[in-house]
Amino acid sequence: MPFINENFLLENKVAKDLYARAAEGCPIVDFHNHLPVRDLCEDRKYPDIGTLWVCSDPYKHRAMRLMGLDERLISGAASPKEKFDAWCRTVPALVGNPLFHWSCLEMKRFFGIDEIPSEAGADRLWAHCNNLLKEDGFSMGALLRKTGVRKATTSDDLLDDTSLHREASQVSGIEISPSLRADSILALNPSWQERLSPEEDSLDAFLEAVSLRLDTFAGNGCRLSDHALDNGFVFKATSRERASWLFRKRDRMDRSEKAELFSYLLEWLGRQYAVRGWVMQLHIGAERWTSTRLRRIAGATGGYACPGSGTDLSSLCRFLDAMDRDGGMPKVILYTLNPADNAALATLTGSFSESGVQKIKFGPAWWFNDHFYGIEENLEVISSYSLLSQSLGMTTDSRNVLSFSRHEYFRRILCNWLGTKVARGHFPKDPDLLEDLVKDICYQNANRWIYGE
Repeated sequence: MPFINENFLLENKVAKDLYARAAEGCPIVDFHNHLPVRDLCEDRKYPDIGTLWVCSDPYKHRAMRLMGLDERLISGAASPKEKFDAWCRTVPALVGNPLFHWSCLEMKRFFGIDEIPSEAGADRLWAHCNNLLKEDGFSMGALLRKTGVRKATTSDDLLDDTSLHREASQVSGIEISPSLRADSILALNPSWQERLSPEEDSLDAFLEAVSLRLDTFAGNGCRLSDHALDNGFVFKATSRERASWLFRKRDRMDRSEKAELFSYLLEWLGRQYAVRGWVMQLHIGAERWTSTRLRRIAGATGGYACPGSGTDLSSLCRFLDAMDRDGGMPKVILYTLNPADNAALATLTGSFSESGVQKIKFGPAWWFNDHFYGIEENLEVISSYSLLSQSLGMTTDSRNVLSFSRHEYFRRILCNWLGTKVARGHFPKDPDLLEDLVKDICYQNANRWIYGE
C-alpha cells in the first residue's frame, strides 16, 4: 500500500469517518500566506518541478543545510535540476521531520506519485512532473484549485499594488485578497519612506500618507494586517507629542527611544485597523538575526531563523490594553514561535472579550511548530485554555502553492486527535457534534470571524 493512502495519519474508525464525512470535502480559507499575486494574475506555468518545488522554499533549504549540502545547491547558482536532485537525495533522510510527510503528500496530491522521492528515482520524477507541468491543468491557478481553496489572503507591503488581487481572483476563480504586511511602516527605512511620502518629513504627514494607503488596501478587499513582534519586543506607551519629536530624530534614536516610537506607531496602526474592521495578526517570538553570513547569502527569509526566548507578556498585555481601554482594539490573532508561550497566549484569548465578540484568537501552530506533534499540542492548548470550538484551524504561511496540501495534513491530524479522544472516553462518540466541530475548525470559524460570512 502506498505511504500516502486514504487512511494516512488516521488511526481509528472515528478518525477515518470524521475525515471522510466532515473534513475532506470542506472548503479551505487560507488567511495568511505569501503567494506571489502577480504569478496568480498571469496564471504562471512553471518551467520545471525544481523551480516550483525547491528553489524558493526556505523550509527545504534549512533541511538541506542540516544535511550538509553545498550552499550552491540550496540558494546558489546551481540549476533547478541540480537543486531538485539534491532535494530528492535529502527526502529519505527526513523521516520524523514534517518535510517528509509534506513532500510525499505534495507529490501524491498534485502529481499522482506514490513513491518516496529519492536519489534513485530523481530522474524519473523530474521527467514525470515536468511533462505534467506543460499541461493546462498545472498552471498556478489550476494547482491552487486542486486543493479546494475558496479564499486565499496574501501578504503585501503597504506600497504594493493591491488592485492586482481583483485580477488574480478573476483569473484563478478563487477569492484572492490582500493583507497588509506592515513591518515596513515600523522599520522607518529612509528609501521606503521616500517612496511613501517624498515631500513631507513630519509624523503627521507620515501617518496621513499611511492612512491613505490603508484606505486603498481596504478598497481592494483587505481584511487583515500582520506584524512580526520579534524576539525582544517591548511596549512603551508614548504621547503623540513625544512620538513627533522622536520621529524628527529617528536616525539618531537609542534603543529605548526606538522602542517608544515603535510602540506609538504599532498602537496607532492597531486603532486604524479597528476603525476599518480588520483583524490584526501578531507573529511573536522569532529570532531572525542568527547567521549574518547566511543572511548575506540567502536574503532575509533564507531559512536560518529560530524561535526566540519567551514573550514579554507584560509588554504584550500593555499594548493590547492601551487600545482596549477606550474601545480601540481590533480583533487580534496571536501566533507564537516559542511553544513555552502557548498556554499564556491561549489563555489571553479570554482576557479582552467584549459583549458578543471574542476579540483575540490563538492562531494555528506556526512555522517551526506546524509538525504533527506541534499541531496536536496547539489543539490541546486551545482546548484546555481557550475554546476548541472557536479555533481558526490552519493556514499555510507559505510562498509555495504546493504547500496548500498542508491543510489536508492538518485536517487528518485534527480528525485523528479527535478520534483518539473518543477512543479514550474523553470526548463523546456523537457523530453530529464531532462533525460540526470539524467543519467549524476547518472552515466556518475563519470564514465568519475574519471575513464576516
